Amino acid sequence: MTNVFSVNDAEFLNKITEQTKAAVSELLSKAKAEKGDVFVVGCSSSEVQGEKIGSHSSLDVADAIFKGIYPAVTEAGLYLAAQCCEHLNRAIIIEKEAALKYGYQIVNVMPQAKAGGSFSTICYERFKDAVAIENVKATVGLDIGLTMIGMHMHSVAVPVRLEIKKIGEANIVAARVRPKFIGGSRAAYNEKLL
Repeated sequence: MTNVFSVNDAEFLNKITEQTKAAVSELLSKAKAEKGDVFVVGCSSSEVQGEKIGSHSSLDVADAIFKGIYPAVTEAGLYLAAQCCEHLNRAIIIEKEAALKYGYQIVNVMPQAKAGGSFSTICYERFKDAVAIENVKATVGLDIGLTMIGMHMHSVAVPVRLEIKKIGEANIVAARVRPKFIGGSRAAYNEKLL
């Protein structure tokens, strides 16, 4: 496929995996996620390489990131959801088990590095039973390269400040959700849910 770049620098790829593991580990320790929750990831492999989003798609970089995310997320009992790029209207690649559990409608599309993105393509290949859905409401999110994952978070997403600020050259933003506050001046709130 044109404009899909190979990255043969093992040291760089290992660094990406380690940075990703560190970010995911810290986020999971702060996110208050529960087993069965959805962890959404938007990822620009181009931005990780220091290039403009969409310009240097790399399955090698995406695979290094997947290796840093998937084991930790599944060990925590969460479902990983990979956000596709705008060419697939930011569809989501997720395990079929999660789609069925949450009643998400499965749609027919297979991501490719330049139409969906490298990370969602790797997830589609590596998941046990990958499917595509149009949207998800996640409780935890990691945005690698400012890909705009907010549309796939529950309605009250709050930032999670991480020690690690970049994966490769890509800026990262982490988020978790909390329940909405309702009521007026007399309302009391459960501190455990903040």
